[in-house]
Amino acid sequence: MIPTQDASARKKEIDEKLRQEQDTLSFIRKNLEKSDQLTKGMVSILSSFESRLMQLENSIIPVHKQTENLQRLQDNVDKTLSCMDHVISYYHVAKDTDKIIKEGPSGRLDEYLACIAKIQKAVEYFQDNNPDSPELNTVKALFEKGKELLEAEFQSLLTRYSKPVPPILILDLIGGEDELDTQEEVILDHLPETVLQDIICISGWLVEYGRNQDFMSVYFQIRSSQLDRSLKSLKEHFRKSSSSLGVLYSPAVQNKRKDTPTKKPPKRPGTIRKAQNLLKQYSQHGLDGKKGGSNLTPMEGKDDVLDIEIDSYIHCISAFVKLAQSEYQLLIEVIPEHHQKRTFDSLIQEALDNLMLEGDNIVSAARRAIMRHDYSAVLTIFPILKHLKQTKPDFDQVLQGTAASTKNKLPSLITSMETTGAKALEEFADSIKNDPDKEYNMPKDGTVHELTSNAILFLQQLLDFQETAGAMLASQVLGDTYNIPLDPRETSSSASSYSSEFSRRLLSTYICKVLGNLQLNLLSKSKVYEDTALSAIFLHNNYNYTLKSLEKSELIQLVSVTQRKAETQYRELIEQQILSYQRSWIKVTEYITDQNMPVFQPGAKLKDKERQMIKDKFKGFNDGLEELCKIQKVWAIPDKDQRDAIRQAQKRMITQAYRAFLQRYTNVSFTKNPEKYHKYRPEQVEAMIERLFDTSA
Repeated sequence: MIPTQDASARKKEIDEKLRQEQDTLSFIRKNLEKSDQLTKGMVSILSSFESRLMQLENSIIPVHKQTENLQRLQDNVDKTLSCMDHVISYYHVAKDTDKIIKEGPSGRLDEYLACIAKIQKAVEYFQDNNPDSPELNTVKALFEKGKELLEAEFQSLLTRYSKPVPPILILDLIGGEDELDTQEEVILDHLPETVLQDIICISGWLVEYGRNQDFMSVYFQIRSSQLDRSLKSLKEHFRKSSSSLGVLYSPAVQNKRKDTPTKKPPKRPGTIRKAQNLLKQYSQHGLDGKKGGSNLTPMEGKDDVLDIEIDSYIHCISAFVKLAQSEYQLLIEVIPEHHQKRTFDSLIQEALDNLMLEGDNIVSAARRAIMRHDYSAVLTIFPILKHLKQTKPDFDQVLQGTAASTKNKLPSLITSMETTGAKALEEFADSIKNDPDKEYNMPKDGTVHELTSNAILFLQQLLDFQETAGAMLASQVLGDTYNIPLDPRETSSSASSYSSEFSRRLLSTYICKVLGNLQLNLLSKSKVYEDTALSAIFLHNNYNYTLKSLEKSELIQLVSVTQRKAETQYRELIEQQILSYQRSWIKVTEYITDQNMPVFQPGAKLKDKERQMIKDKFKGFNDGLEELCKIQKVWAIPDKDQRDAIRQAQKRMITQAYRAFLQRYTNVSFTKNPEKYHKYRPEQVEAMIERLFDTSA
């Protein structure tokens, strides 16, 4: 049971807490009442603010819409005014630009093109909006006038600044090909840079806005003329150089300046002047230059000119390739891409046609000469044809994209030259075979015949053009003529595709044919001589000359391709003729032999018949020796080695027999005047033989 005191205290504590809670509740109620009052006041204020906002909105929105409409109207007015100003400006374009257009674009191209652009826009406006207005006709006429003046400016700039390329610069340009150590490349500046940019600008405008291609014709006509003039100036340079001691490049040396290219001149092609002089004028040519040798006098003037013309043409071919390449590089900057090939084709036609015409003239001249049996003329074709073939890849590259007729011009010229050359080669071989045996044309001293020298000199010229000559023969499919089997690996459907080895064998066979024809003809000609000994000397000289000429040049190697024993055969022929010549001395040596002669004892008395027999021996020997020495003294053996060898052989043969003869009859008394019969000592006989074949003695 809880004590009474504790219960009373507990009750007091509970009552105190209750009172506190009641006070708190009373405080909360008072605050709630105040909050309700404040809420009611705020709601009232917000309701009033909302009402006022609605009133403000109802009054502002109409004003805003009205202001927006006014702003739109203002913008429309501004745009209308701007359009009106723009439209009105079209009506003033003609007046504003007329003076500039009429004065032309010279010196102010950018300003001029800007004026034309304004005119063009005016034309477009009137065409779209008022096609019947007189202003359209005005601006159209002004536009056409401006276009005409642009075309005129294009032509004027090209004409004024397009100049032929100087010959020295062209020679430097084509000469650079031979310089492996050249560090600088020769660049042709056909037009000043500022002028070129103006021309490119005008060209672009005419294509895009002018709708005009006439300027392309103007371009190729002007540049074509300059290209042709450049080549002609190069030809003229060669002609002038022909009169300046043959120094083709002297102007380049004499006029060296800092702005003048100074590259080495190109190597000149092989000259044919010497060969043609010899072929035309050769007379009794020898190997050592002594009597019985060459008596020709070269006509330097005429053949110098011919040599210069050939050099000129060959250099013009190379120059054309280089200049055409340079022209194409210029053209692609000026002419639209899809017109470049056609314009370039037209540009090069005049110069190319002139080159081809000159080549055709060379071929025609060679044909006429061949008809006159002047086969030396074909030598003019060889260096040209060789150069044309070497240049053909560059030609083909330059002419890539041109018309087929343009591309075929060079191959046609090459074919024509090959055909003419092959015909000349064949006719030359036939002429060697069929050269008539004219007595007055035979060398009186038995030296080398003109036919032999002509044939050898002609063949020697082929050495510098072996591939060219071989291709000539191959182009005519002469393999059947020479019975040369065609290896499928060496041939194709085109004659120009024959391998170099096949062409070399073909040329070797041709040379052997010429030499064979020459040998047969010489044998026939030798029969003109009544003296068989002179005939033998004649054949000996010609065979020896042929052999020596073959050995001194590369002809012997070329001949050996198809005839390996040619050298041995010629030596055998030479030995045969020496033996034949030596038989002419039998009529001398037969008097000093023991044949039909009795043996005489020294001191024995001879019968009159025996004495006369010995006298006849001496007299026959003396007379025969004198006669042969007199006759053979004027004969000629130009080859010193051969001449000495034949003399030595004769001295040994004659003096040996003569000494034995004298020894037999030294102590035989057959006459009271021995000096009458014993006219010559062995030493004197040797001296007489030593003077054989020496027309200077």
